[in-house]
Amino acid sequence: MLTTWAVMPTCLPLVRRRCHACPSERFRASGRFRVNAHHKLLDAWLLVLCSACGETAKLTVFERMNVRSVRPALLDRLHDNDPVLTAELLQDPAVWRRNRVALDWAGAWRLDTGAPVSRDHEVLDVTVRFAARIPVRPVRLVAEGCGLTRTAVERLITEGRLVSAVRLGGKLSDDFTFTLKR
Repeated sequence: MLTTWAVMPTCLPLVRRRCHACPSERFRASGRFRVNAHHKLLDAWLLVLCSACGETAKLTVFERMNVRSVRPALLDRLHDNDPVLTAELLQDPAVWRRNRVALDWAGAWRLDTGAPVSRDHEVLDVTVRFAARIPVRPVRLVAEGCGLTRTAVERLITEGRLVSAVRLGGKLSDDFTFTLKR
């Protein structure tokens, strides 16, 4: 039986970064942008708020870009504080590297399996699709989707009854498939 599961974000992830005002290391996106002009050069930042004290920090979107090199549609979205743009920028690895931050997806995603997994089939082929770059352990997804414990899933892997072309031991954020033999 061929089934498709989807890993869907439920909200924006937290940003992992040290707060300069308190010992917290978690920030939440405010959904607001700040754009600053220096003659013909623009700077843009995504504003994030400390989860503990509410202090504001800035994540650089771009710095010292010529006004003509910024697409007008992007500039309009920045001025309008577009929430979709906030989600896009939080998932952009270039923004992570530029600001030296990481994302914390704990509690910000769900697994949509469609119908419950039936135990009648001998072989279950599952395609897992990611709607966003959410790093999740495949063992956790299989356990949650099939109603098993993680230990039981790891036992299935060692017995060779759960196979995949990708390594199921680490974290994945790309689509993958696996086969479960009962």
